Amino acid sequence: MPNKQELLDLQFIETRWKLIDIAAFLDRIDRHSGEDDYRFEAFKKALPILLSDRPDRARAILESFSDHTTDIAETAPFQGAFGAALPQ
Repeated sequence: MPNKQELLDLQFIETRWKLIDIAAFLDRIDRHSGEDDYRFEAFKKALPILLSDRPDRARAILESFSDHTTDIAETAPFQGAFGAALPQ
């Protein structure tokens, strides 16, 4: 099992790029007009989880985007996913 230094050596540059990509996405959102929607609100709610010291950040972020309703829909509005839970 690699230690922290080895993980940093292996993954820092790729992960740094991902963080810069997220910052660029936020910059693009800020530069464009219109209202935020539930997906962006879900994204913003996930950011504090990312910055926390919890040992289960990936699970917590996945759960923050998940639809926790227990009712089964009669029909699907389309084939696919929204990527974030629709507001109730």
